[in-house]
Amino acid sequence: MFPATFTTEKGMFGVTFEGPLSVKFTCANEMWSYRITPLRIIMFALAAAAVGIMIYRFIFGLQPVTNLNDDWPWGLWIGFDVLAGVALAGGGYGTALLVYVLGIKKLNPFIRATMLTSLIGYILVLVGLFNEIGRWWQFWRPFVTWGHASPLFEVFWCISLYTLVQVAELGEIVTEKIFKFLHTFFRFIMPPLIVLGIMIPTMHQSTLGALYLLMDGRLHPFWWTPLIFALFLISSLMVGPAMAMLESVVTYTAYGHKPKIDVMRLLARIGGGMMIVYLVVRVADLFLRGQFGAMFTGSLEANAMLVELACVVVPIIIVFSPMANSYCGLILFGAIGVFGVLLNRLNVVITGMWADAGSVYFPAVTEVLVSVGLVSIGILVYLFLCENFNILNPPEEH
Repeated sequence: MFPATFTTEKGMFGVTFEGPLSVKFTCANEMWSYRITPLRIIMFALAAAAVGIMIYRFIFGLQPVTNLNDDWPWGLWIGFDVLAGVALAGGGYGTALLVYVLGIKKLNPFIRATMLTSLIGYILVLVGLFNEIGRWWQFWRPFVTWGHASPLFEVFWCISLYTLVQVAELGEIVTEKIFKFLHTFFRFIMPPLIVLGIMIPTMHQSTLGALYLLMDGRLHPFWWTPLIFALFLISSLMVGPAMAMLESVVTYTAYGHKPKIDVMRLLARIGGGMMIVYLVVRVADLFLRGQFGAMFTGSLEANAMLVELACVVVPIIIVFSPMANSYCGLILFGAIGVFGVLLNRLNVVITGMWADAGSVYFPAVTEVLVSVGLVSIGILVYLFLCENFNILNPPEEH
């Protein structure tokens, strides 16, 4: 029913059909493989649709494919693809901090998978940011125009540099299979890369929040706070373990690879500890600014705020209860935690601006398709790299 296996002689390229659910091919004397499943075919279709819409957008502009306007210059693509994407991709630097700096070697099985997810996430963030720029052909200007007083200038440079650092970090893994003569070099430069890879994200994760300090009077008081930069940073750290739990679902579904439950529980409890810190800061900030009672007024913003806080409280309860002893409990912890951070970023970009805007904004179908398609691309690339490189079982000396 589905394309069969591609096989070739060493050093050649040809096609033969051997099985219904995998693709294998030889290129440059190396064997590569990729499974083809119905779900992956659907994701390929979504990815193709997203690419087609983005090409159309680059030719004809934002208006034909989005519901953005002067009241809503930022919408789903900024809220989901950029702000949420950066936060959810933050698991890489958080896990690296735990393993390489704090020395929690028990978490070593997660390190390569989370760093790979982070790299793919940041590349997709750059694509989403590029897609959002009105005059996209002038994307290069921040490289030569030093707007050092602009938060977006710092975000642009940090995200660009961090993505390059992560690409270099991936070099250690890639050169285990190809270009092996460079493997010693990449292992040699890994320590400074790790240091940079931990330092740089702390800047742009917080600055994305600091950007909204400019929205005093427009962003709803639930989300506008002098501490928004700190809340963005803490939430990017706490969501890393939650993302790792969801990654384990993907790898288990695709390959039957399930990390040890005690290692997953340890990582989840570290994330739960960060959630407690975030919850204390968040509630204290609301209380001191006189916004705590307003959460129970039943308004759109109040209900969104309650759901957002519930998505922090519930994972804390799960991870410090007997539910943390089960795989399903940890997956639930991850799913709710990720949804909570995603909701927070969308609340900042959309819900928190609702009352002040002069019109109503709902994402166009094409906006949704682009976002879903980018996620599909990320998953497909992640699966390809997992199937062809040593991602899921890193060596102990790593």
